Amino acid sequence: MKLILDVGYKNNVAKVVGGFFNNWEDDELIRISHKIVEDINEYIPGEFYKRELPCILEFLKDYDLEQIQCIIIDGFIFLDDNQKKGLGAYLYKGLNNKIPIIGAAKSKFYNNTKNTIEIFRGESKNALYVSAIGIELDIAAKHIASMHGNFRLPNLIKQVDTETKQE
Repeated sequence: MKLILDVGYKNNVAKVVGGFFNNWEDDELIRISHKIVEDINEYIPGEFYKRELPCILEFLKDYDLEQIQCIIIDGFIFLDDNQKKGLGAYLYKGLNNKIPIIGAAKSKFYNNTKNTIEIFRGESKNALYVSAIGIELDIAAKHIASMHGNFRLPNLIKQVDTETKQE
């Protein structure tokens, strides 16, 4: 089983949403779950992982990680070509380097070309920036490119993203 994770914030509360699916080409999630996490860390520019990582790890406590083959996050594994760790690298380490992490980000980081692959989906002229750890980058990019949907963001990822914004 694969898992898409995203976090939405409102004041001092985070809503962590997880969408579960089996195959890269699936057009529907098996299930979608969420967890509310209160008293979250303040956002610190350049250290976003300090805010988001504890929320994700709290969500994951409720699941058998042996059943999860891969996690997709909205973000990057590394933030630059010198492999400055981003959320994905910290999550991978937090999971004892056992579950591959794929980052799918909508915006580009300056000086981050060696650790990302730009993919163009559908007729979008805007790239999706894919990064990975625990799985070859080119394979991760092919997986994200193969996901269902005609737009830049695959449908399953979009569903999870939309759920983070729901009350």
